[in-house]
Amino acid sequence: MQLYNYFRSSASFRVRIALQLKGLPYDYMPVHLVKGEHRAPDYAGRIGDALVPTLVTDGGTALSQSMAIIEYLDETHPTPALLPATPLARARVRALAQMVACEIHPINNLRVLRYLVHELKVDEDAKNAWYHHWVRSGLEAFERQLDLLAQERAAQGMAPSVLCWGDTPTLADCCLVPQIFNAQRFKVSLDGLPRTMSAFDACMALPAFQQAQPSACPDNEA
Repeated sequence: MQLYNYFRSSASFRVRIALQLKGLPYDYMPVHLVKGEHRAPDYAGRIGDALVPTLVTDGGTALSQSMAIIEYLDETHPTPALLPATPLARARVRALAQMVACEIHPINNLRVLRYLVHELKVDEDAKNAWYHHWVRSGLEAFERQLDLLAQERAAQGMAPSVLCWGDTPTLADCCLVPQIFNAQRFKVSLDGLPRTMSAFDACMALPAFQQAQPSACPDNEA
């Protein structure tokens, strides 16, 4: 398999985590977003949205969109599973993942921030205020959801979660960790988010998350 991705892309980071968790080898294919390499004809012509990540399967099929890629990997390589066994638990995990992937990330990714600056002429302070507001409010909602899920688990006699859901990594953790990395990079306050940060810390104690992080990528510019 080949993964076309950018080391700072949180969507790419999600897929790298999933690949590491499943122990799947892949060729790392860097696509530099800041330099516009994703818009080059040889890449954009193959991927309709001209974004990263793109996973090229062993059969040569190109797959886009991180959430779809991760679920594809989970279906084709089911161990270890990134979604729980029961429909209700899977819905809970998907909801957590989508809070990040559908609510927080889309309005704070690189192309949105660049549009604010280049097209709307927003200055650096205003751009950062935008980022801080939406990321912080999204993570506060994520924290509230973890609180509610903790109460639900306790009422059902289930053990407290070590990670986002239970004690093994799920799709939710694949989404949360890159978002926290980005929040730290932009100096968003992460105080007052005990469950969220506890899950993040537990994830980062695992080799798969360490091996997938931006500083471990061959195109890392840090």
